[in-house]
Amino acid sequence: MTPASYPPDSLRARLAYEPRAANFGTSGRRGEVIHLTQLEIYLCALGELEYLQALPVVDGGIVRGEEFFYAYDLRPSSSAYVGNNPRRGELAQAVEAAIRAAGMLPVNLGRIPTPALTRYALAQGKGSMMITGSHIPFDRNGYKTNTSRGELLKQHEAPVNAQVRTVRERLYAEPYASSPFDADGLFKTGQRDLAPENPAAALAYVRRYIDFFGAGALAGIRLLAYQHSAVGRDILVEILRGLGAEVFPAGRSETFMPIDTENIDAAQLATLQALHDAAVAAHGPVDAVVSTDGDSDRPLILGVDSGAVRFFGGDLVGMIAAEYLGADAVVVPISCNDAIDRGPLRSLLEPKTRIGSPFVIAGMEAARAQGKHAVCGWEANGGFLTGSDIVKHGRTLAALPTRDALLPLVAVLVAAKERGLSLTALFGLLPRRYSRAALLKDFPRPVSLRILARFTPENPAIRELVFAQAETSALDANRRAVTLTAAEAAACAALRAELAEYFGAAAGFDAITALNYVDGVRVYFANGDVAHLRPSGNADELRIYAVADTQARADAIAAWAVAEPDGMLRRLERLVG
Repeated sequence: MTPASYPPDSLRARLAYEPRAANFGTSGRRGEVIHLTQLEIYLCALGELEYLQALPVVDGGIVRGEEFFYAYDLRPSSSAYVGNNPRRGELAQAVEAAIRAAGMLPVNLGRIPTPALTRYALAQGKGSMMITGSHIPFDRNGYKTNTSRGELLKQHEAPVNAQVRTVRERLYAEPYASSPFDADGLFKTGQRDLAPENPAAALAYVRRYIDFFGAGALAGIRLLAYQHSAVGRDILVEILRGLGAEVFPAGRSETFMPIDTENIDAAQLATLQALHDAAVAAHGPVDAVVSTDGDSDRPLILGVDSGAVRFFGGDLVGMIAAEYLGADAVVVPISCNDAIDRGPLRSLLEPKTRIGSPFVIAGMEAARAQGKHAVCGWEANGGFLTGSDIVKHGRTLAALPTRDALLPLVAVLVAAKERGLSLTALFGLLPRRYSRAALLKDFPRPVSLRILARFTPENPAIRELVFAQAETSALDANRRAVTLTAAEAAACAALRAELAEYFGAAAGFDAITALNYVDGVRVYFANGDVAHLRPSGNADELRIYAVADTQARADAIAAWAVAEPDGMLRRLERLVG
């Protein structure tokens, strides 16, 4: 509805800006801070709370009058005002106000990792919200809602958005005089203090890992902890020291730094190398460099090889962690390194999913329904999820079906120590497949979708095309054959031919042998190379995931794709206009 559709004395008619809705994606609602007014956050949060109140408790519903937990990261806009014209921020204050308006009792768990909030709320059987922009650029932010049973899943998306629209219309139609919001979408009362921080969730998160792994699990290990602006920077150090490691914190920043564990570039590696070198000069050799992303649900792990730091991708980290934990079923998205198809976990691998934790969670639930008892999953970014309790050495780790950074990070370090190996040697035991992800920022999502559409068959049943000599075959989501008409087969061959113009021999590519459409477009080549194109689900970014038989080749594919101004992704952008 337009402003003219509302009464002249309504809140919507008096707004001095054009509202822009916060987009709902796999990691909650995100947007540019300039558009994230307190009104927008409040009405979205209130709509989601009302939706949860309408659900049965057994399905993740919440009950009016009960506690509802929230926490927030270290981005300035998460809990303070930023800017001046217009002023934005204090998003946590808007969430707290929405919780009260929904008839719930808000409990402020403070600045803690997203998995720490989620684990504590689930243990109490309560819902929660995390105010965070995770790894996305500084000028963006958002929040993520959890039901009393876990993350919002894909089946929740449509009814959640419908309830948010209902609340939006209701609040916009209220008389401006009685609305708590001014014409700029801010609380008329101005700056607000949050409820006092409750430390219980942080303490429980620390105990979770010390109790499971044991106080001496990392005795004798020396670690550099890159703290930057991660919300879990102090908890990370506390847990590692609690496990017996000698830890040297470094790189602490009071300016927010968007660390994307899927996209560690040369500049960030140089920063980590410099921090390592300084730590060695001051304290002596270290065994590894560890960190997390902004909301501390994704790990960052680097080994040290002859004084040089070496980054290990999250999909490989997940393989080491799952094997150490004794998983009997593993779930990964299609974007993960295909070393898992060649290693000791291949017999435990469930059908690969679309990218995003809701899809991994659904896959883990399916594995549990089939009788599996030690179920876990992970994403290419390293976020590790457990779909069941894990028992090892007589200790039980409660299920945590949301991305976590600390579990895979500690599991890898403990596995290396128990086997008497360096991290480089431990990862060297995996099948020799190497990955690299890269992206172009500020890449309009509509353009990304046009690129995908250009190279996707019109028949929605087709999830994979396989090219063998002169024949083209198609498979559905369950890997059953899809019969192609002559026209469809010709169109699919044309897709392959056009893609080959962009992935050509001049860039080192062999013939295209298959195309997968589970999520984005994943291109397989006869020489073993893999190139996967996919837009981000919550930011204007177009990513490429590269896999190859050497790290140098994977790095080269990723760098070639995102090169400016004439890399492959830019060429595809020009192709679709």
